[in-house]
Order: sequence, then C-alpha cells, then structure tokens
Amino acid sequence: MITSFQDLIDSRPPWSTVLVWYLRAIAILLIGGGVIYWARIIGILEWRGLWFWDMPIPLQGAIVFFAVLDLVAATGLWLTVSWGTVMWLFRCFCQIVMHTVFSGLYGRRPYEIAFYLLTIAIFGVLFYLMDKENRAGSG
Repeated sequence: MITSFQDLIDSRPPWSTVLVWYLRAIAILLIGGGVIYWARIIGILEWRGLWFWDMPIPLQGAIVFFAVLDLVAATGLWLTVSWGTVMWLFRCFCQIVMHTVFSGLYGRRPYEIAFYLLTIAIFGVLFYLMDKENRAGSG
C-alpha cells in the first residue's frame, strides 16, 4: 500500500518503461499530426481558410514534408527503435527552424516551439534516468 511519496517513488516502474510510455505518447501525437497533414493534402481540411491547392508553394512543401515525416517518426517511436528518436528530433528541429529562421514564410509560433523544447528536455531527463538506472543495475 502506498502511504507516502517515497512509497510512490519506490513502486514506480523502471525508467526504461517510463521512457517507452513517453515515446509512445509522442508517437500518438505524431500520428494525429500526420493524419491532419494528410487530410489537408487530400482536401478534407483547410488551413486558415486556404485549401492545399491554394496555398503558397513553400507551405505546400512543408505540409507534404511533415505529412510523411510525422508518420515515419511515429512508427519509429512506437517501435522504440533508435531511428525513430532521430527522426522525431529532426522533425522537432525542422519545426523550430521553420518558425524562427523562416518565420516570415511560416509564421511565429512561440508556444509550439516551447512545446518542442519541453518534450525534448523531458526525453533527455528520462533517457538520463534510464541510463543511470541501467548503469547502477549492471555495476
């Protein structure tokens, strides 16, 4: 029975399991994003009053790029393979660059950038804790 905060901490699953849950939660978000991008491409959803075929070419390119990348990264994250994490980090950095360096084309999105940085930081902390736990268990 959990009676204190320390009992809760002691009864948690291993950090590797927590990291897998986290990566799969991110994968679900990416699947949702990828489906939305594809819905824009095939003409189910508009974006800010524009259909895909009416959008400027740079925006069309970005939508197609992220429609593919989101689903590829989601697959890799769900399977917890290393390339999935690499694809997800690449996707995050592409979005950050898009909305900072090329904000004239794609607009500024400070909350979205903060979200990406936060998710990367959480991943880093969970990875560190998992690695620390694995080293303590093998040593």
